[in-house]
Amino acid sequence: MAVPISAVIFDMYGTLTPSRPQAYWDAQKAVCAEPLGIPAEAWVAALDATWSERVVGGLGSVHETFRKVAADLGLSPSDEQLTAAVAARLAAYRDVADLRPDALPTLRALRADGLKIALVSDCTPELPDLWAEFEFAPLFDATVFSSSEGACKPDPRLFRTAAERLGVAPESCLYVGDGGGGELPGAAAVGMHPVMLAGPDWAEHRAFDRPAEWAGMRVAALAEIPALIAELTAD
Repeated sequence: MAVPISAVIFDMYGTLTPSRPQAYWDAQKAVCAEPLGIPAEAWVAALDATWSERVVGGLGSVHETFRKVAADLGLSPSDEQLTAAVAARLAAYRDVADLRPDALPTLRALRADGLKIALVSDCTPELPDLWAEFEFAPLFDATVFSSSEGACKPDPRLFRTAAERLGVAPESCLYVGDGGGGELPGAAAVGMHPVMLAGPDWAEHRAFDRPAEWAGMRVAALAEIPALIAELTAD
């Protein structure tokens, strides 16, 4: 029986972007330490310790977050220091959003096929702050950022919100992710059709609660998604 797919919802990190090892993320966070006069190792550890709060927006904006994290370290940076640290963070974060080589062609192919596209991302406030700058942003009809919604995957509200913003039923959505955060069973639980992206760099990505085994659909590259949809929707 054909599956009526009218929309594709993507995860961001490790899915649209390449998988990256822990050392990459540590270096990306460390650049913010110098403007604050904080040892890089201590700053990275403090940010890591607040991940669960930051990913649901619990510490406020990036500026507010940095002030609170610095205070936890017993420091009181000036507004100028905080502004410089936030600027360094955002400059580094722009590189985090570099996509896989086949991401843009895939997104454009899906739009050419008349499909709606959304993003559901577990992310800290940096991503929504920078989103409008990215060349790929106009290719998305809807975005759902955990730090803006106050919840992270696999909370069903995130998946349902994406479908609602697209104006489609969850049952007509293909969800594509690397499996972190329990996203694949989370998407399935609301009626979506989850697909694991398990590329050659899959093992390098630090992903939380990613299943060791996945019995559902999987692809090795984003470029395979249009053909998969054609197969699913064929009579």
